[in-house]
Amino acid sequence: MDLNTLIAECTAYDFKLMLEEKKPKSWLKSISAFANGSGGSLFFGIDNDGIVRGLDDIQHVCEAISTKIRDYMDPLPDVEMLPQRIGNLDILQLKVNTGIYTPYYYVGDGQRIAFMRIGDESLPATAEQMVRLVLKGSNKTFDSLHTGYKTEESSFTILANTFKLRTNQDWDKKYLLSFGLVTRTGYLTNAGALFADDCPLKQSRLYCTRWDGLEKGDAINDAEFTGDVLMLLREAMNFVKSNTKRGWEKLPDGRKNKPDYAERAVLEAIVNHLIHRDYTVMGSEVHMDIYDNRLILTSPGGMYNGALIQDLDISDVSSERRNPILANVMAQLDYMEKRGSGLLRIYKETKALDGYREELQPIFKSTPTQFQTIIFALSGSSNVGDIDGDINEAKITERQQIILNIIKESPTITGRQMSEILSVSQRTVERDLSYLQKHGMLKRIGKDNNGIWVIMNK
Repeated sequence: MDLNTLIAECTAYDFKLMLEEKKPKSWLKSISAFANGSGGSLFFGIDNDGIVRGLDDIQHVCEAISTKIRDYMDPLPDVEMLPQRIGNLDILQLKVNTGIYTPYYYVGDGQRIAFMRIGDESLPATAEQMVRLVLKGSNKTFDSLHTGYKTEESSFTILANTFKLRTNQDWDKKYLLSFGLVTRTGYLTNAGALFADDCPLKQSRLYCTRWDGLEKGDAINDAEFTGDVLMLLREAMNFVKSNTKRGWEKLPDGRKNKPDYAERAVLEAIVNHLIHRDYTVMGSEVHMDIYDNRLILTSPGGMYNGALIQDLDISDVSSERRNPILANVMAQLDYMEKRGSGLLRIYKETKALDGYREELQPIFKSTPTQFQTIIFALSGSSNVGDIDGDINEAKITERQQIILNIIKESPTITGRQMSEILSVSQRTVERDLSYLQKHGMLKRIGKDNNGIWVIMNK
């Protein structure tokens, strides 16, 4: 069987030249990460360059893997052992299916660690990732969790008025329970808190900036909003209308000017970022940046299923939802469609504008920790330029953030010590340290053997 065919069948994979029986953590951490994520495969008998070397005793390898998983994994992941023969050499594909009883821990050496897949590495889960794994394993979502806020102390005037305006129906308080916004015991769910007039969740924030030109530099206008999602939606739409050249003014006999953006496309994009963002990330917010030629929305949390949106056909994107209660309420208010076709609608509404050109097609990008929507202005420069760096501008990877956290607690720590804590090579840590120093986030004072790290304000 062709090796390229094997790899193509996996969403993630690791190569292992041999089974390290005395160092099971070196490969069990990948099993933990795959089970906690979207699944993946380990190929034993293949070196790091993808060259097939083969296994001497594949039966023994299978038995040893089963034993180590039983002894060092909790709970037991769902795995399949698939021996393959390439030429005259035997290899083993250990396929790890995505788990439903997360988190899946490596338990050994006095440790109990859940790992997550970040790029081509398996790293210890952060505190925020652990929250998501526990929710997934308990078959719960953030928006369904009960809060300590009493229903009787909260009001929903904005929700009630919006419901009547958009559905032509009178609001009934019983909808709070049927929509999943309150509990039978008289408390708000997180979804209810996000729709309450005086939203108590501080991470429900929106930062808006109108930049002068095509890149970040001088700001023409900026605003910060904190509160319920319907208020954030309203303020976001108002900010776009007042900070674009031609808004979307409509007249009885047509439009006065061609608008910069399709109103429904912008509305759909803002709703998408407010509803599908990851609210477990504390101290986070949705960012809206408007330039002369484009509007960019960025929110915490990548695709819920772990996929990268840029690798998918938007006409066939899964409708899995991180916050199903929020999504359902917004669908009831006709702000989004239940079948999960929001991205396609953004594209279609933009394409329907007079003067649309193919290079102005909206762009969707994601990383494991962010999602971004880019909509180009119809009146903007025909040269949209290289916007590849927008999602990563002034951003760092989760591992680099962990490194900064470690340094904050121990400024004299060495690269070797960090590599042991993170279970990655020292070279990988040194590469991250170099990146952080290059971008002005970290500084080294003193010599290697007795110096200290200083985190810079950035």
